Amino acid sequence: MINYVVLLRGINVGGHKKVPMAELRELLVKVGFDAVTTYIQSGNIILNSFKSKLEVEAIVYKAIASHFGFDVPVIAKTRGELKQIFDVCPFSEEKKIDSYFVLLSDIPDVELVEEVKTISYDNEEFIIINDCIYFHSSIGYGKSKFNMNIFEKKLNVKATSRNYKTMVKLLSLSFD
Repeated sequence: MINYVVLLRGINVGGHKKVPMAELRELLVKVGFDAVTTYIQSGNIILNSFKSKLEVEAIVYKAIASHFGFDVPVIAKTRGELKQIFDVCPFSEEKKIDSYFVLLSDIPDVELVEEVKTISYDNEEFIIINDCIYFHSSIGYGKSKFNMNIFEKKLNVKATSRNYKTMVKLLSLSFD
């Protein structure tokens, strides 16, 4: 059985797309997943399945859409994949602690990455490595001009971001 970290984008934010975690856990057990746990209200799920990563994403997406009535981007990673993303963060340890990990559904096309590298904002930096955009803003994420929707469109991927503390916690809750 494979242990997955499943990340949902845009739930329980500002009263939109409300998904109670207890109800979500019950739903995911009902559709066949084992050992389902959640971490905070922002769509972090740890579960076990014999299914492939793409199958897990599709099942979770369909279950949420049919049960809650709205679409939510879903990205699944194994603990090993998440740890690799965390470990290769190109920022110094000081910056890493204040950075965000924008996890991508796929590794974007090299040409698209080169095109996106031309985007620049004061006090902000991002580096794309494989299926993650490492983002740091000296003025804070909430005040930054960084827009994940633009990056999703330009890179032709789905994305969801997590801060350093959430990444550390998800790694501690999951296993290989």
